[in-house]
Amino acid sequence: MKTINVLRLAAIVSAIVFSVNVSSQPNDTAAASSATQSTSAGMSKKEMRKANRTLSRKVAQELQKGGIQMNGVQVIAKSGAITLAGHAADQTQIDKAASIAKDVDGVSSVKNVLTVQYGGQ
Repeated sequence: MKTINVLRLAAIVSAIVFSVNVSSQPNDTAAASSATQSTSAGMSKKEMRKANRTLSRKVAQELQKGGIQMNGVQVIAKSGAITLAGHAADQTQIDKAASIAKDVDGVSSVKNVLTVQYGGQ
């Protein structure tokens, strides 16, 4: 019984240490978001949501014009930072999508988490 309690305590301590380490890691997007927060500080939440939706649509339109198959691709905008999520037909589509998104006016950064969709998925 004592062994089980010791193992439980060790698991709890490990979980706490892990969560503290994860939350204290520097974030790559922190610099980008702090820069965009200063420019968007005067906007209301409603105006920010509208600006994010507009930028997201703008990027999606440019991707479509550039020949990117948009089935399965999601464009998420947050204060000028774009995230491309979902799946694409091949790696060239993924690379091309990131390149096109970077060139859209109003985009400050692009995080590309698109994956290749293989047959049957």
